[in-house]
Amino acid sequence: MFKEVNMLTKTRLINSLDKLPEQFSIDELVDHVVLIEKVQRGLDDVSQGKVNTREEARQKLAKWLK
Repeated sequence: MFKEVNMLTKTRLINSLDKLPEQFSIDELVDHVVLIEKVQRGLDDVSQGKVNTREEARQKLAKWLK
């Protein structure tokens, strides 16, 4: 089975870049693009019903917070 690839659109990326200051570092650019991609992936997951209930989240976090 192949992993589904979530893609950014050029328009979404350009609109987001317009919100950055006039000068920024390459590291800031990369961080910004990664954040946009992760937000899009989360939105895609929500639209596909790939979400946890509050109780499921608590159970998963309980394993980490021991």
